[in-house]
Amino acid sequence: MRAVLQRVSKARVLVGGETVGVIGKGILVLLGVSVKDKEADAVYLLEKTINLRIFDDADGKMNNSLLDNGGDLLVVSQFTLFGDSRRGRRPSYIDAARPEEANRLYEFFVSKARKQIRRVETGRFQAMMDVELVNDGPVTLLLDSEKAF
Repeated sequence: MRAVLQRVSKARVLVGGETVGVIGKGILVLLGVSVKDKEADAVYLLEKTINLRIFDDADGKMNNSLLDNGGDLLVVSQFTLFGDSRRGRRPSYIDAARPEEANRLYEFFVSKARKQIRRVETGRFQAMMDVELVNDGPVTLLLDSEKAF
C-alpha cells in the first residue's frame, strides 16, 4: 500500500462539480492499494500517517502529529500510485489491486481512521475527481508499506 501525504491548510474533493469531501487543517492522503496488500498494510499506513510529527509545536518545530493537533484527514483512492512507467510510454497498472479488493482495503483504512480522528472525509471510489488543496509548507511525504515489513 502506498500513500502520498500532504499537510494541508484546507482541501476538498469534487465529483461532477459537487463537493463530496472537505477538510480544514490536516492531512490529505492519496492512497493506492496493490495486489499484495492486506489489512496489516492499511493499519501500518494509518498509524504512521496519524502519528508522524509533521505539524508545528508552539516553538515552530515539527514536533506534533495529526493526533496531537486534532487535525482533519481527507482520504482519496488513487490506483495510479502503482503505475509502472519504466517501459514504454503508457504506465502499466498490473500491480494495482482489482477494484473490489482495493475498495475493501480503502474502506478498511477509512473505518479505522474514523475511530481515531474526529473528522475524516473521503473522495468517491472509482470516480473522476477534482482534488483541490493548499499544501501547507509545503510538506509532502511518501509512505510504502512494502518497505516497512
